[in-house]
Amino acid sequence: MSNSEPILSEFLTKEELAAELRRNPRTLDRWEVLGMGPPRTHVGRKVLYRRASVQKWLAAQEQSSAA
Repeated sequence: MSNSEPILSEFLTKEELAAELRRNPRTLDRWEVLGMGPPRTHVGRKVLYRRASVQKWLAAQEQSSAA
């Protein structure tokens, strides 16, 4: 066996991402319904978020302040 990382190591669960964003997990569900949240992956009933995709989504949320 190799010493490679687990296949899901680059993913966060809904609960983990909600904790990092300091939001309720239900907020992530609402964002999904509204089409405004980070991309998600479904593995059966489990919802996962790729760390790189979340970082890209967060960067896209940046706005410059109005002058």
